[in-house]
Amino acid sequence: MRQIVLDTETTGLSAEGGDRIIEIGCVELVARKLTGNNKHFYLNPERDSHEDALKVHGISNEFLRDKPKFAAVAEELMEYLAGAEIIIHNAAFDVAFLNKELELVGKPLFKTHVGQVTDTLAMAKEMYPGKRNSLDALCDRLGVDNSSRTLHGALLDAELLADVYINLTRGQDALLIDISSSDTVGGIVTRVDLTAFTLPVLLASDQETAAHEEVLKQLDKASGGKTLWRIQTVPMPVA
Repeated sequence: MRQIVLDTETTGLSAEGGDRIIEIGCVELVARKLTGNNKHFYLNPERDSHEDALKVHGISNEFLRDKPKFAAVAEELMEYLAGAEIIIHNAAFDVAFLNKELELVGKPLFKTHVGQVTDTLAMAKEMYPGKRNSLDALCDRLGVDNSSRTLHGALLDAELLADVYINLTRGQDALLIDISSSDTVGGIVTRVDLTAFTLPVLLASDQETAAHEEVLKQLDKASGGKTLWRIQTVPMPVA
């Protein structure tokens, strides 16, 4: 399934209270790889941003005056998102705003257009209970460079979240096997004959063996001579 990492910026915090979306950023992942097929819109919200919101995103009301309204981009956006898994940090917030925008243009709820919605905030809370799980905190924890994020921006935040999501789910890489098209018939994986492969046996060097033995001695000493491998190597008395 295609995955789209999505973020919005808004005039304030309440979709039901009349606040609107002013920016949408989308980053596409296919097979957990960035494709570069992204979408980015600035929108005229037909109202001014709250002062607190301006401090967060820094997008002036004047800048948005000549930008398209949501109705003008709704069809293009929904076609782009159609059927994809949508990855959002604190999904309830963004989905509430998208639902309101869609309602205003007479379109069905957001979830009817997409395959599913994945909330990375919920994922992070499960993985790191009791810790800060904001986007900035996750970037710091997972080694994602967010030094260019002085203000919130939908496309930049979506790009950062894509890196965060890949890191959050990196353990899944072990389950992915690269299979060339020559190994499949009609999309079904064919049996691979492993008898043709000869695996080399790499023996430990004398130095590595001696280091290993020293570690075993230290463990045996710390346990008072009760390590299982030492007991098992002691010859049993003959009756």
